[in-house]
Amino acid sequence: MAVQDTKAELDWLRELVYQRSKLVEISLTLNSTLEPDRLPQLIIKMATDLLHAEGASILLVDENTHDLYFAAATGGDPKELRNIPVPMEGSIAGTIYRKNEPLIINEVAKDPRHFSQVDAKTQLQTRSLIGVPMRIRNEVIGVLEALNKRAGEFTEEDIRTIEIIASTAAVAINNARLLDALKRAYEELGRLDRMKTDFIAIASHELRTPLGVILGYAALLKEEAGGESSEHAETVLNQALRMRSLIEDMTNINTMKVGSKELDLHQQPLQGPARKALEEVSALIQAKGQVLTISLPPDPLAANIDAPKVTMALINLLNNAMRFTPARGKIELILEKHGAEGWLRVVDTGIGIPEDQVTKIFDEFYQVEDHMTRRHQGMGLGLSIVQAIAEAHEGRVWAESPGPDKGATLTIALPLS
Repeated sequence: MAVQDTKAELDWLRELVYQRSKLVEISLTLNSTLEPDRLPQLIIKMATDLLHAEGASILLVDENTHDLYFAAATGGDPKELRNIPVPMEGSIAGTIYRKNEPLIINEVAKDPRHFSQVDAKTQLQTRSLIGVPMRIRNEVIGVLEALNKRAGEFTEEDIRTIEIIASTAAVAINNARLLDALKRAYEELGRLDRMKTDFIAIASHELRTPLGVILGYAALLKEEAGGESSEHAETVLNQALRMRSLIEDMTNINTMKVGSKELDLHQQPLQGPARKALEEVSALIQAKGQVLTISLPPDPLAANIDAPKVTMALINLLNNAMRFTPARGKIELILEKHGAEGWLRVVDTGIGIPEDQVTKIFDEFYQVEDHMTRRHQGMGLGLSIVQAIAEAHEGRVWAESPGPDKGATLTIALPLS
């Protein structure tokens, strides 16, 4: 008798060690799997093995109907099972869910709450059942069931085991749902960001053409008309220049974050972007009554650059100089070689930069003037874009100024090929 008791105790200890090791394995596996479609299948397989059952199933709550549905069941097609609603009232799973309590039924055929439709789909006749609620904190998200114990009946020890599985499974399912929701949120943000980018690009492009016509005619009227008409033309011109500044800011917003991965690099002379930038802003600068000159070396200074981006950086520098230089002031664009670098410099005779703000002007949205009293338009994005473009090319940008009302020089240094 003592030998039999010892053997039974050893068998019980072996089973206990086996269960505990499997529970650790289950926890590690479920918490390292974040695929919502794969998780339910893993859970029912593990529950079946650990409880020595013929099958298992997971029922979750439908967000719309608030009925339960089979997320997975042994031997069943998840797509077919998904279409079988399990009512909260009058079903075993519904009872477990509503009462938030475990349940053992060792003679299912005699229980009127048994939902037999699933037996036909899984070809597994349910004889006995153990089920527990799946909880996240105080919220029940579903039900985990195991069917037909292979030897004997389901016991209170089985309840403790399946509750551990259900708890781990609920956490894993919730994590997978959160990750899936996060992915969908990022995708939606990406879609909205692309729409914003496309809208700004199209709007700024479409506004440039009519605005160019307005600027041209306003400048012409200002020169040819006299008296009050000339004053009206100047008002139109100033407002058109203000609108042009806003369009440039719109373009800058689209390129606030410029990284090396976004560059389309080709080896070409830096003279090309310099000339294109000059063409872009010359009409505006002349309309403001400023003098614009360019100084380029006779020999090509070749660099590995994204030409449209470098052109944009120079346009921003020239627009900045135009904004802070008074009428009849001078603006010069200079390209020169310094060692292994090409320096693109914009020199103006404008209001200059205070010494304590020479480095701050490249910060996003930074304004030298107070935003309540400033006289010059702009959102403070242009120079931050210049810095981003220069650094993406493995170059740099800096500003120099002798002081207030003594002009400023802004330089982009780019490595030559």
